Amino acid sequence: MSKKQHRGSGLPRAATDKAGDIRQATVSYDNWMRSCTTVILSDLRLKHEQMKESPFLFLRGTFYRWAQLWPALCAELCGAPKVLSVGDLHVNSFGTWRDAEGRLCWGVDDFDESYPLAYTNDLVRLAASMKIVIDAGGLSVTPKEGCDAILEGYRKSLKEGGRPVVLAEHEHKLGKLGVDSFKPPTDFWGKLNRLPVVTRPLRSDVKRALEKTLPDPKMEYKLVRRQAGLGSLGQQRFVAIANWQGGSIAREAKAVLPSACTWLEGKLGNGQSYYQQAISSAIRSHDPYQEIVGSWLIRRLSPDSNPIDIQDLPKRPDEQMLLHTMGSESANVHLGTKRQVHNILKDLQSRKPNWLRDAAKRMARAVEKEWKEYRKG
Repeated sequence: MSKKQHRGSGLPRAATDKAGDIRQATVSYDNWMRSCTTVILSDLRLKHEQMKESPFLFLRGTFYRWAQLWPALCAELCGAPKVLSVGDLHVNSFGTWRDAEGRLCWGVDDFDESYPLAYTNDLVRLAASMKIVIDAGGLSVTPKEGCDAILEGYRKSLKEGGRPVVLAEHEHKLGKLGVDSFKPPTDFWGKLNRLPVVTRPLRSDVKRALEKTLPDPKMEYKLVRRQAGLGSLGQQRFVAIANWQGGSIAREAKAVLPSACTWLEGKLGNGQSYYQQAISSAIRSHDPYQEIVGSWLIRRLSPDSNPIDIQDLPKRPDEQMLLHTMGSESANVHLGTKRQVHNILKDLQSRKPNWLRDAAKRMARAVEKEWKEYRKG
């Protein structure tokens, strides 16, 4: 056994000594989360159970642990140019929405963990998630093919200044993204209406935040509590459902937390969330109903505004095209930090050909080992 590793952990001693184990990290992070916001304990317990189901779900639910291990396991990448990153980027971080012109758009749909980090963090996390899905049989590309596609899309988008992914345009047809048979969720409105009704009066700040984006702030609506996502399970989510001009509409308010990087730095729970800054600076055709209001993320819920699970896509989509576009969209986000574009391209040029594949393999292996340890508990 190497002296640089703890027995059975598979992680470098520097990483485990500094970060402790996954259980310690989880307890610490959950306690920090409670200091930031009201936590729904039943949702938090569900999150912990889901994290045990697979390495991919574990990855999605433990960005706090990634943030701990990344500096030690990928030290050679941490000095790369910093951008306002997605943070918790993975192959299921993408979804659809309607822009102000009613066009169907696609891109990163979760900026909960956005934070100033080396641009390499997002690329390695995206590639590591891809590797984990490949290992589970969810994708047929090789890690090399996938990493090459991600990097090619990323580099090309940086050089060209980025471009929003509007699915109606011919160069980004639904078929090229592998979502040609993507269908809106079945019984979308029925499922929303069957959620538990909130009977207690809402706090005035969330009430104002929800009503701010309704067509008429004085209109009647039903308020329900929603359980969704994985990384944010435990945070409060309220949905206002109303009938307006012949159909249903909905607005969701989710309690906003600072990135887990704030926890990692030992800062109090009232730190800044970078969510609004990230969506505002990214190259995209924005969802006009997605914004931070006070300490709440407000967004429109509709059958067209949905995350897309890569494992639910049609069999044999053009996976390399999909991963290429994920790389391109990652660049769209990083282009929000304009001053770093030249530095990133220069840094990419200096890296060895297989740097992304090697780092992704390293991090995927660490995630899988941590998952095995976590599910014993």
